[in-house]
Amino acid sequence: MKRIGLLGGSFDPVHVAHLALARAALRALNLQQVQFIPAANPWQRAPLQAAPEHRLRMIELAIDGQAGLAANPIELERGGATYTIDTLLALPGGPRYVWLLGTDQLANFCTWRQWQDIAARVELAVATRPGTPLAPPPELATWLATHGQALAELPFAPMAISASDIRARLARGDSTEGLLAPQVAQYIARHGLYR
Repeated sequence: MKRIGLLGGSFDPVHVAHLALARAALRALNLQQVQFIPAANPWQRAPLQAAPEHRLRMIELAIDGQAGLAANPIELERGGATYTIDTLLALPGGPRYVWLLGTDQLANFCTWRQWQDIAARVELAVATRPGTPLAPPPELATWLATHGQALAELPFAPMAISASDIRARLARGDSTEGLLAPQVAQYIARHGLYR
């Protein structure tokens, strides 16, 4: 069965840590593809700065020519508040989907709308920090044990890169050297994003 990794996020903007995580997941989890799914309007965070079409185009530029990486605009096309369960229900049947999470997202997973339905539909894979144990919230741990499921561990050395720091650097006119794919940096400059 085809295994597809799903990496959701605001990607405001997409940066080199996102790309490194996707490539690590391809290798470690035996995936045929990782799809970047930019959120339309994530309900648990502040409004996004770049317009949806810019965030999608930056992803397309960042992954261009990289085997196994794809952009999936399903949430942007649907619009409105972004809930993971709605996205999973809209994906085509057939593949086995693996939802890629950071430890920060794992900690608040049980606050997601219909989180039990999400856990029932996908394998959960968590990017762990070296030396940090994989510790799901008690409610999720109980659910997984009851349903005979486990969290997949994705070993991933943390990278001190955040989209909020990149946006702040761009607003100040500071360098983002090494933080963005060159073609993404060029796109941001060309369109005057985050100024």
